[in-house]
Amino acid sequence: MVLTSHSPTYLHVLQNVSLILLSISLLPLCTLIAILSRLISPYLKTSRHIQHYRKWRQASSSTFRPRTILVTGVGMSKGLNVARTFYRAGHRVIGADFEPYLIPVCGHFSTSIDKFYRLSKPTSEAGSAKHVQNLIDIINKEGVELWVPCSGIASGIEDGEAAEAISKETRCKAVQFNLTLTETLHEKHFFIDNTRNLGLNVPDTHLVTSETESLSVLYPEKARAGAAGMQAQDDNCRYIMKSILLDDSNRSNMTLLPLPTLRETEAHIKRMNPTPFRPFVLQKFIRGPEYCTHSLIIGGKVKAFVACPSAELLMHYTPLPTSSALSQAMLLYTTLYAKKTGNGMTGHFSIDFLVEEQVAREAETRMGVQESEVRELMQKIYPIECNPRVHTAVVCLSDVCEDLAAAYLSILPDHEPRGVANGHKSEALVVPQPGVLGYYWIGHDLVTRVLLPILSVVRSEIAVGGMLRMWMEFVEHVLYWRDGTWEVWDPWPAWWLYVGYWPGFFLVSLWERKWWSRCNVSTNKMFGC
Repeated sequence: MVLTSHSPTYLHVLQNVSLILLSISLLPLCTLIAILSRLISPYLKTSRHIQHYRKWRQASSSTFRPRTILVTGVGMSKGLNVARTFYRAGHRVIGADFEPYLIPVCGHFSTSIDKFYRLSKPTSEAGSAKHVQNLIDIINKEGVELWVPCSGIASGIEDGEAAEAISKETRCKAVQFNLTLTETLHEKHFFIDNTRNLGLNVPDTHLVTSETESLSVLYPEKARAGAAGMQAQDDNCRYIMKSILLDDSNRSNMTLLPLPTLRETEAHIKRMNPTPFRPFVLQKFIRGPEYCTHSLIIGGKVKAFVACPSAELLMHYTPLPTSSALSQAMLLYTTLYAKKTGNGMTGHFSIDFLVEEQVAREAETRMGVQESEVRELMQKIYPIECNPRVHTAVVCLSDVCEDLAAAYLSILPDHEPRGVANGHKSEALVVPQPGVLGYYWIGHDLVTRVLLPILSVVRSEIAVGGMLRMWMEFVEHVLYWRDGTWEVWDPWPAWWLYVGYWPGFFLVSLWERKWWSRCNVSTNKMFGC
């Protein structure tokens, strides 16, 4: 059962206390695994390859020069993964992140990070000036040549401001869109409007700032007279109401509008309370699966790409086959967007798509299709929002880290020729390697696939068979999938994440009585009630 703001206080207390006790009980096991990992890793193939590659590049490659790279957001799995990417490619990595309440983030303890800095968090009162100055000071002090921000949703706009300041005051390159483009891509209605202006297909979307505006979209004038008596609505004219601002309480609200009666619809919209200071979008509902994408764009060209099935709280990543028709259509959409935006487009670009169920089912399994088929399919995929930042799906590229690092460094004017230094003959698109079934986070699965099903059986919410199926899914993930944070050669970030970071924030929740409904282990996000 997901707790809400209306849940009894004792349940919120019990939720936090039980997770703290779980962390304490698993501390010996987690510590043993971390120590054993460090002891055996020098003898494993992956660790030997990393060390050999780093030494070979620095000692034997006549064209290779280690770069100093600043990666921010290393407390999240995506930032940690990007930091490891540059480390494995032989470069020096400076890590930085916010550390609220002085609780260290997991990336603080990574082998891949040469030096770590704590950043000042932008606030609505003080603005982002101190945050930007922090970054400039680190860049000047450490001689940083490339800045790769891996921000969360709350600081994406500030990174756009920082990129402009860094380009003016330093020689460091930033893999970040400018402020104007970042704002355009970040805001749902701006993104849809911009996409429509580029000539790409979008779902019907309306910005609403009042109850009246919302009702006028849901009930067009000629149908309004009979709206009170309507008992059902076709999916083709139904909408989902989404907040433009960060609103954890409404994030998972996927109510289809209009509701069976006008009175119910009015009551729902009143609860959502759209105003000019709290705007929403009404977006046409498309019945079918959602997909997320992650792409790296340098100078208007897509350098790396991955697409995965998505979910409202995404904690399992299974990359689509690169040659599938659906992945190719999303890649083409992304490529055209970058091309139409222009050469100045440099940053991370992650579009979420909705696809009708039948179309998605067929396109996922169709391989090696012609370009004309891909273009036709592209008209049947609908972007619903964009994240102008690194997506957690970047973990799917962890097996191609040397190629991904080279794609990032192509932004530098004096970057080594790829054909000489890396053994590549062409500028190939970086995509996931086949072989890994998926990526998961063991802490999340332990709670949701092992412990909570036991509680659900006790409360007669599911049968024993359902619990056993969840346990088998957990076993499958442990045996055949890959954890998004833990690496045998770099175990301490995962160790700290579960025995230090999260227990610390559960204590803060108890102390400040800031209750939460769900946690995203990969992004360190607690969704407030």
